[in-house]
Amino acid sequence: MGELLLITDDIHRGRRLSRELGTRRPCHVHDLYDDALPVVDPSLIVSDVEALTSVAIVRLRRTLTQLRDEGVPYLFLVHGNAARSEAQAQVLGATATAGVSQMLGAVERLHGASIPVLARTRAAEARQFFQHALFSGRPITPASADAGTELVVNAVSDTGIYDWVRAVQKFDDATHQHCLLVAALAAAFSGALGLRPTDRHYLTRAALLHDVGKIHVPIEILNKPGRLTHSETAVMRTHAERGHAMLVGAGFDDRLLAAVRSHHEMIDGSGYPDGLRGWEVSDFVRLMTICDVYGALIERRPYRAPMHGAKAYTVLEEMAGRLDAVLVRAFQPIAAAFDPTMLKAAHDQALISCPRQTTTF
Repeated sequence: MGELLLITDDIHRGRRLSRELGTRRPCHVHDLYDDALPVVDPSLIVSDVEALTSVAIVRLRRTLTQLRDEGVPYLFLVHGNAARSEAQAQVLGATATAGVSQMLGAVERLHGASIPVLARTRAAEARQFFQHALFSGRPITPASADAGTELVVNAVSDTGIYDWVRAVQKFDDATHQHCLLVAALAAAFSGALGLRPTDRHYLTRAALLHDVGKIHVPIEILNKPGRLTHSETAVMRTHAERGHAMLVGAGFDDRLLAAVRSHHEMIDGSGYPDGLRGWEVSDFVRLMTICDVYGALIERRPYRAPMHGAKAYTVLEEMAGRLDAVLVRAFQPIAAAFDPTMLKAAHDQALISCPRQTTTF
């Protein structure tokens, strides 16, 4: 069990908290305003900063940058305004937030939350395959797509969706990260729905290839650290049609081609590129789109921090009328993997099996 680092702006309060934490693991208390950083190698970091002034934020960011290694979880203790604290926690890259009274439970959940070696290894293998077989500019074949799909499905089975996603989130290339993340969500979602292995494979394969058209989008637009202009958005939106065009005639079935072309379609007709509406958007595409939207929300982007699981799921719920509300409810067990507070609700609603028998592919 590694050492816990508690960063505080009130050394007396910090020591009181450390006495509670110290019964569970060694705890080092660091004064935020001490310029000398501690010589520690923490396996978990907790910040207890009540006065989050601009100076405090700068100092906290500097301390985290120098002491937080890759994969080390960070718990942000909330004081005062919860909404403001949540925004600050996201900016700082917190793994989770909790009130002081919830601290012990949150620490227990994060205990041992560094990314396991197996998940890092499987993610690295998938990324290498993805770069060379699917995003190298060479023609994509069903055989190469199937190999990548099996790699993802097996990795999710071996490591679990949570550890896989956390490993993939460390990738610096946003497109590689997103496609592998959405493919994993699709594998987990189809498994939670109880779909047949062949349908699970189809959905995961479609998710793996859904953004392949982004190879034709300029890198300065893909990685822009801010909101896209109207003209840049128009260029970005071409990726669905261009990805579809890349795969037509290469031996892929109509379901996959439809998912690649239509994963930004919404059932109210507000999506693109074809403005499909209602049942023009198939169940297969609806499932894919939920995974795509949720994946985008929990990712770190150049212009924002990743959302926590519960908040991202709330966004899905708020998109009722655009996304299929029944399938969004069925997605809750997957979202719960990223936020333990959702587990009971997911269990209570018994959404592990498919909620309707009309889902067809």
